[in-house]
Amino acid sequence: MSAFVAALRISCRGARRFKGRTALIMVMIGLPVLLITGVLTGWATLEVNDREDLAASLGSADARIGTEPHQRVAQDFRRIHPEKEERAADSPWTTAQIAALVKGRIVPYDKGSVKFLTGDGYDEASAIEVDLRDPMARGMRPLVQGRYPASPDEVVVTPALLERGVKLGGTISVTLGRTQVRVVGVVAYPNRPAHTEMAGFRGVLLLDKRNGSGTGWLVDATAPLDWPQIQRLNGHGLVVHARAVVENPPSDPHYEIPDGDGPIMIALAVVFIVMETVLLAGPAFAVGLRRRRRELAVIAAQGGSGRHLRAIVLADGLVIGGAAALAGAVFGVGGALAVAPLAGQWTGTLGPVEVPWAAVAGVAALGVVSGLIAAVVPAVQAARQSPAQVLAGREGTVRDRAGRPVLGLACVALGMVVTWLSLRGDGSLTVAAVGLVVLGLVALMPWLVRRTGRLAHRLPLPLRLSVRDASRHRSRTASAAAAVMAVTTMAVAFSIGLTGAEAGHEAAHFAQVPTGTVEIGAFDLDDQGWAELKTAAQKEMKGARLVAGQAPTDAQGRELTIRLVPDCDVPCQVSRERSEPLVGDTRLLAFIQGRPDGQAATALAAGTIVVFAPDLIKNGMATVELDPAEGTTDPRPAPKQVPAVLATPADPRVRGAVIPPAALTSLGLRAKERRLYTMHDPANLAQVHRNLTPYAERIMIRAETGPDEAFTQVGLPILLGIATMLVLGGTLAATGLATADMRRDLDTMSATGAPPRIRRLVVAGHAGYVAGLGVAVGTVAGLVAGIALSWPMGYETSFHAMESLSSAPGPTTIEIPWLFIAAFAFGVPLLTALVAGGIAGTRRVVGRRLI
Repeated sequence: MSAFVAALRISCRGARRFKGRTALIMVMIGLPVLLITGVLTGWATLEVNDREDLAASLGSADARIGTEPHQRVAQDFRRIHPEKEERAADSPWTTAQIAALVKGRIVPYDKGSVKFLTGDGYDEASAIEVDLRDPMARGMRPLVQGRYPASPDEVVVTPALLERGVKLGGTISVTLGRTQVRVVGVVAYPNRPAHTEMAGFRGVLLLDKRNGSGTGWLVDATAPLDWPQIQRLNGHGLVVHARAVVENPPSDPHYEIPDGDGPIMIALAVVFIVMETVLLAGPAFAVGLRRRRRELAVIAAQGGSGRHLRAIVLADGLVIGGAAALAGAVFGVGGALAVAPLAGQWTGTLGPVEVPWAAVAGVAALGVVSGLIAAVVPAVQAARQSPAQVLAGREGTVRDRAGRPVLGLACVALGMVVTWLSLRGDGSLTVAAVGLVVLGLVALMPWLVRRTGRLAHRLPLPLRLSVRDASRHRSRTASAAAAVMAVTTMAVAFSIGLTGAEAGHEAAHFAQVPTGTVEIGAFDLDDQGWAELKTAAQKEMKGARLVAGQAPTDAQGRELTIRLVPDCDVPCQVSRERSEPLVGDTRLLAFIQGRPDGQAATALAAGTIVVFAPDLIKNGMATVELDPAEGTTDPRPAPKQVPAVLATPADPRVRGAVIPPAALTSLGLRAKERRLYTMHDPANLAQVHRNLTPYAERIMIRAETGPDEAFTQVGLPILLGIATMLVLGGTLAATGLATADMRRDLDTMSATGAPPRIRRLVVAGHAGYVAGLGVAVGTVAGLVAGIALSWPMGYETSFHAMESLSSAPGPTTIEIPWLFIAAFAFGVPLLTALVAGGIAGTRRVVGRRLI
């Protein structure tokens, strides 16, 4: 025990003495701890779980009961879906009917949205209708300023609405000018600082009061509502959010969905984090060993055994690793809590301060273990060094293994086999296979260093010296190169997998209208109102040509939804999802096709549907499915067959059809003009929506912009930056060790007349060699791993894509980001060499040596 305490004392003294080396190792170990603890703390703080959301959703009530547009529903707290397609009755639920089903005090509480007038036109926000003075609403919307509404002509708003022109004490127009209300207070939405919401009395803000449109009640029940009671109310078409069930979840198979891949992914993440930390920090510990050789030799000369020397170096790992883990955990937690309020404004959610202490402690312990593991090889080398040679100023002759190529090749081969077998499975098995390949390449790296070192004679003198020195010290070179290889493999693999998934999503992206089209639609609007809206839209579009479309209606004039059922006996372009056709004449058809098509126009004029996807037509017929009008209890009619022809649209992404009004007549339907289409790119689509809102209570404006390409534009540069920093850190640590080992050779070169630039070239050559070898090997491994990851990451989540898992393996799309890979493969080694050469010291140190 005394020897261990002495080793800790020596390590602490050495850490204080060599502050630069200590800081380097602490950064290597503490940075992963800081990042992981910061992410865990930030996630826990930003995430708002069901329990934390109880105050905002229920106040102090026991439950909220809400209506659904179906007679029976199935509720599992993640999805609410009808048990049968039977719609609820048109007559709305009353408080008395709810009171007959649930015993206790009941007050109305409706949720929805409200339109209100600002200086820029009409805007929209969330809305609730409840008396916030009621004891059951306590804590639901805490008062920040002013008071709660006391009459139907008063409302309160959240702070985010004040930024949209709403003023405390002012009067605003809501529900399209039908109601004038006064803002009497500002309230906070718990855990959602940026939420825009307005609260008032029932019947003031919300227009739609049919079942399934936000109607609900708060309940102060005589007994807590348990899971069987909730299921009973589901049988009446009601959904329930109960405090008792949230606080004590039932043992229901639908309530909690186990994640079988979670433990596997966590274990793989732990292995990769430890491996990368050890590979990065190992060369830094070796630097410390080189600089402390004389101190350790003196201890050995005074009677210290090899066990004592190993204990001292391992104590370095424990002391520095412990300090780094503690500092990383403190700064990670503190930084996350400091950034959380700003991040909450961006994410929209901010829960109470929450630090997952168990996870933070586990990550910190992981940092300590990584420090100890990183110090193992230097500790063994310290025990093997010759005190006499060190004290005489000579280089030690520590045996350097050539690596384990057979073991490495076996791991690589096994990883490739598992990779092939995992193509039919999920992503966790593929990641595990990639891990086997990386471990195999780590074992192969010393052998690769020795083989590539034999090519040094072909290089210029400075680079030849660098490569030969790196080859002689294979342990430190292989460790740093392996760290670079692991980072490169992961960066390249995930860039290919994610880019391929995005490309697959882009290839599977289909639309009803060509890219660049703006669609305007109105609901529940008479002919005069539509004419006014059409005139206003023409002004907003600044003279762009508008093409009219129509909406299908029943005999009473209520709008219906029409869908075309695909025939997946032929290859479906997307999935088994139904496609909603457009309704219009030959002008709309020419707009979609981008050109006049006489054959298609003739067919459309004759009452034939023109479809743009081969899976929507079979034997010259299309299957049309009708949905009943919204808010009705009419049964869904059986699908019908309608004549159809296949045509080519202007945009290959367009999937759907144009159905003529004559075809609707044959189905017993009618049509009325309620859609507009134009090729236009408005500067502010939201402002267009606000300007047209006064003409219709329910208006729809959307623009077809094509698939989102956010990852390739933002994600790849971020990934490149993170990987570059990791490569720089590991390579510069190894270069520092190389410079310490080559100091006498460099001083000799300077003494014989070599200019400073030669010394810089030697240091830069070593850094470039380590980074280049690791990046080259990692790029090849990452290409293979990335293509393999394209299989699980490239599948669409549709039913048809899930069926394809049982067929021959093959991703939807393989997309390789060559620009990213080229920038990494060539730019990172060059940048590393330039940085290492730029910071290399050129001052010659005169040394003495005993003969």
